[in-house]
Amino acid sequence: MLDYRALLFVQNTSQIYLICFIGTRIKIMNCEVFQLKELEVEPYQIREVLRCILHTIVFHRALGVVRPKDVDLDLFEITYVQCGDSELEKKIEEKIDQFVSWVEKHPNKKSQICLSFYEIRNKSTGWFGNRAERFYWEQWYITMNVITSKAASSKSHHGKAIAVEEVTMEDGNPRHAALELALRDVLFQIIQYVNEKKDHIPPVQNSDAVSFPCEIAIPSTSDSSFGMDMFKRMLQTGTPGMLS
Repeated sequence: MLDYRALLFVQNTSQIYLICFIGTRIKIMNCEVFQLKELEVEPYQIREVLRCILHTIVFHRALGVVRPKDVDLDLFEITYVQCGDSELEKKIEEKIDQFVSWVEKHPNKKSQICLSFYEIRNKSTGWFGNRAERFYWEQWYITMNVITSKAASSKSHHGKAIAVEEVTMEDGNPRHAALELALRDVLFQIIQYVNEKKDHIPPVQNSDAVSFPCEIAIPSTSDSSFGMDMFKRMLQTGTPGMLS
């Protein structure tokens, strides 16, 4: 079983610069963006794959004292680490549930999940006192191409349960083996990025927090583009600004 906690790599990543016009003011957003390798998954694999990726990223952005918890995947020979925080686990599970529901309504589609880290700054608004704003400083894009195999589709259509052992047989499901290799590559990517890019991380404001504040964005229930949904969410929650 492969453990990804103590691997050190270096790889260049890209940085995104966006300019938003709000009234007569211009805000330049400087946010480090990591685009992870696209994964081809079947519906029954979504939960484990997302848990592994999201918890791995959050663990590497942990603050203060954490209670690391090793987790062995049921579908793959891979071990990852969670922070051991029940509230964080609940938040991730809720977003995974929402994504699975979206996939069920939009089968056989490619989609993205975005994990964003931000800091909250109080900004003076003159007579109206202070206003809290979110400044996004890092985003992780997870791209998943969800497909349904003919065998799984046929059995689901006839109302028969699909046993995990049946669909994960190494010799009978080469896609499963390919996904395991791809998932390992993604975990390597995460470790490469967190060891390469550190200068953009803001100062720790609360050492009692388990992780930097974060949010997980999934495709909306409509068919609108994911990018526009993210942009609208940023405007609604406080536009990210240039990191000092």
